[in-house]
Amino acid sequence: MKRTFLLSATFLVLSSAPALAHTGDHAASGLTSGLAHPFMGADHLLAMVAVGLFAVQSGGINRFLLPLLFVGTMIVGGALGLNGVAVPFVEAGIVGSVILLGAAIAYGRQMPTAVAAAMVSAFALFHGVAHGTEMPIEASALAYGAGMAVSTAILHVMGMGVASVVPSILRIAGGAIALSGVALAAM
Repeated sequence: MKRTFLLSATFLVLSSAPALAHTGDHAASGLTSGLAHPFMGADHLLAMVAVGLFAVQSGGINRFLLPLLFVGTMIVGGALGLNGVAVPFVEAGIVGSVILLGAAIAYGRQMPTAVAAAMVSAFALFHGVAHGTEMPIEASALAYGAGMAVSTAILHVMGMGVASVVPSILRIAGGAIALSGVALAAM
């Protein structure tokens, strides 16, 4: 059962179409644009909240390590995207992050720290590259990046808060996030 579920989730990620939430069309610039961006696309919103849920579910040091690792790796990915470094499968990685984080939360088992950290880092890199690539030309990279980091951390904390206050909702929320990711992939 577990193997079938993981193979199905992997197939969905690899065969998914772009989520198309990254149009690059931003009227605002700098800090304001960076702060707003994670709240503008369902893929980012779901993934960022999922990281917070996943961190609490993972427990122990992962509770704080995973969100910090996500933000730090996202910043590195943002620098790559800003500098035009081509990273393949960015859109598939983003929608895959929603599906696989949701599935991991729905599954309800703790992962070893190394596995959870590697998964979160890979997803953060994809999100960061997309953010860096989409930064408005007229924006200050430092201000835009700071806004992105702050909003991402806020969404992680929101997920952590929900998971801490209502832990019984974790598996249901994970399933809903994974299904939302499948819907995004189908778009």
